[in-house]
Amino acid sequence: MVHKVLFWGGFGIAVRLWQLGIEMRPILAKESLWVYPLFAGVGGSFGYWLQGVEDRQLKILAQRREAILEKRRRRDEREGALGALEAGSLAAAS
Repeated sequence: MVHKVLFWGGFGIAVRLWQLGIEMRPILAKESLWVYPLFAGVGGSFGYWLQGVEDRQLKILAQRREAILEKRRRRDEREGALGALEAGSLAAAS
């Protein structure tokens, strides 16, 4: 989780640097240094939120996977029981 927050925090700083580059303003002007932590915080917050989204999606996928596997188990048991009944009825008919 920390890597996503750090990455997006760094991305926020990169966006600020890009913004200043487009505006052709000095990168380390004293009056605008307070903005860097703001951009890093916004980017880090996005990374934290994105990690939560990923965790919820992985949890949903795991639940769906288990449901599908359980469904397949029940189908295989049902088909196995049906196959045994057919084999028994064929043996009795012979």
